[in-house]
Amino acid sequence: MTLSSTTTPVSADTLAAVTTVERGRRLPRLSFKIVLGLVLLGIFVLMAIIGPIVAPYDPSAIGTHVLAPPSSAHLLGTTNNGQDVLSELLVGSRATLVVAFVAGALATVLSVIFGVTSGYLAGGARGELLNMLSNVFLVLPLFPLLVVVTAFLPNASALVIAVIIALVGWAWGARVLRATTLALRNQDFVQAARAVGERTWRIILFEILPNEIAVVAASFLFTVIAAIILYTGLIFLGLGNLNEWSWGAILYWAQNEEALTVGAWWWFVPAALCTALLGTSIGLIGFGIDEFINPRLRAAGLSKKEQRAMSMNQGLTPVDREPEGAGR
Repeated sequence: MTLSSTTTPVSADTLAAVTTVERGRRLPRLSFKIVLGLVLLGIFVLMAIIGPIVAPYDPSAIGTHVLAPPSSAHLLGTTNNGQDVLSELLVGSRATLVVAFVAGALATVLSVIFGVTSGYLAGGARGELLNMLSNVFLVLPLFPLLVVVTAFLPNASALVIAVIIALVGWAWGARVLRATTLALRNQDFVQAARAVGERTWRIILFEILPNEIAVVAASFLFTVIAAIILYTGLIFLGLGNLNEWSWGAILYWAQNEEALTVGAWWWFVPAALCTALLGTSIGLIGFGIDEFINPRLRAAGLSKKEQRAMSMNQGLTPVDREPEGAGR
């Protein structure tokens, strides 16, 4: 009596699925979220670059068509002073994006300096001092603090507000980076660099920080979203330079002149919609990065065939048993 077992040959479709998964591991594919987010963000960046050049009118010029609805002459209508809403939207996009990305970049730099350094030096006096400073800024109410600070700086420019947002909004990113650094500081490659006498700043820059690039990128993107909301909210409240066109300034003047009451929806809807779409585009890119760095989220985006192929490639190869009595 002989016993034999055979394995079912792997089909061509399964091999193709395995190849697709392996290729995806080597060359990360862009998810739909990232592609859509990049397309939307590219549109707004292009608008900020060429907006003041292609604007059909001077946004501050007073016209004769008062509260005119969208037409061929004014594609997005006019304000109560006859100003062209489309021109205001195009010119105002530059200040909004400049504040968002300048504030995001400065806040990310500060969060990296305080978060990574305090995480690596945890347990020492310098590390605890940096951590305490981060905790102080972490518990401060962000928006009320911004309102108080900008109230003492009337007619502050967009760049000044960007710096203020960065100075009071870096602590959240620093907290996340500190936790990540605490998990990396005892890894073998860090211990080896410390053993050979590498300086602290070289270990932080060349050993720890490269392993946190995805976390830094996600922190930067969500800080940019927060900067967009904060800047638009501050200008909407009348804080800052209202003579400098931005989407928040459009919303402020529309609210101040009761555009909603008179039914001039074209005055405030485009600016509000652009603000929401800009935040959505950056959020989609951030969620796409999360999917890339999180294996569970990445696997959720695969088809069932690709998930089976991934399981097979990890050693869970399905084997078909012979019916009882076969081979006897």
